[in-house]
Amino acid sequence: MKKPVVFCAVNKLAVSEEMFSLLNEKTELIYLDKKVSNNELVDMIGDAEGLLMLGHRIDKRLLDAAPKLKAVSTLSVGFDSFDIEEMKRHGVVGLNTPDVLNDTVADLIVALMFGVGRRICELDNMVRQGQWKNRPFYMNFGHELSHKKLGIIGMGRIGETLARKVIAGFNMKVSYFNRTRKKAVEEELGVNYLTKDDLLKDSEYIVVIAPLTEETRGMIGKREFSLMRNDAIFINAGRGPVVDENALIEALQNKQIFGAGLDVFEKEPISEDHPLTKIPNIILLPHIGSITVECREAMARVAVQGLIDYLNGKTPANLIPFFKE
Repeated sequence: MKKPVVFCAVNKLAVSEEMFSLLNEKTELIYLDKKVSNNELVDMIGDAEGLLMLGHRIDKRLLDAAPKLKAVSTLSVGFDSFDIEEMKRHGVVGLNTPDVLNDTVADLIVALMFGVGRRICELDNMVRQGQWKNRPFYMNFGHELSHKKLGIIGMGRIGETLARKVIAGFNMKVSYFNRTRKKAVEEELGVNYLTKDDLLKDSEYIVVIAPLTEETRGMIGKREFSLMRNDAIFINAGRGPVVDENALIEALQNKQIFGAGLDVFEKEPISEDHPLTKIPNIILLPHIGSITVECREAMARVAVQGLIDYLNGKTPANLIPFFKE
């Protein structure tokens, strides 16, 4: 039986040696051993039936250039670079990597909550710069996690995992805001549903894990920051454009909130002279929510196996729900 043609547009190190070998074995693999840009992908995708990618735009231009394409598998949970309607018109399905990174991302969020609350990066820099002996101890005050109020915006799988961890580990009181209310989760975990405004007003820690949609783009802006407590700690580990960065910068500079931790930004990567880099009590990470050895191997396994299965006539579990309709 003829092997399906698959274009791998990501570095093989991101796929894992085991999964790259599986691709080589099960498909006729096109791989350039370099980072492939959107323009190069359009020029080179040719007769590929499958595409393994990360961050590339799957739009009309690409789809028109790939008449034999059947499936696109992204090494991520998010698929906001997919033009879903255009993919459907071209008869192309999308696959992602749900569930495998829930613990990994939730762990990082807890680290950001700790890091900002106890000002770990700010005070580490202070010690390295030789300022410890001249700094009064009361200038180092931070905030605890235990028994505090956490508000989660975007109660998907990661949000539920985070809630379980902080309730069990730190006795936090958790509230959430979501497009759809989840009464089963409320009953299981003892979390409370609040309107977005009430959550922002009440929470000491606010975590955004919402996906990027037209509905969520810019949903946290100047008005929303004005509702927060002045001791609030704000974390964004979902998608950068969900938050108005200028409004966040203003809120931090004016001490409307205590601090922030960001793993995502409106435009990535940010430059070294970005205004956010000048603010002391903020932790900035290079979008590493799922970047652990264990998690990336698991994501590669799901993405690669799902693509191979689909191209061989099976319905993989990681088929994005929009393409099941």
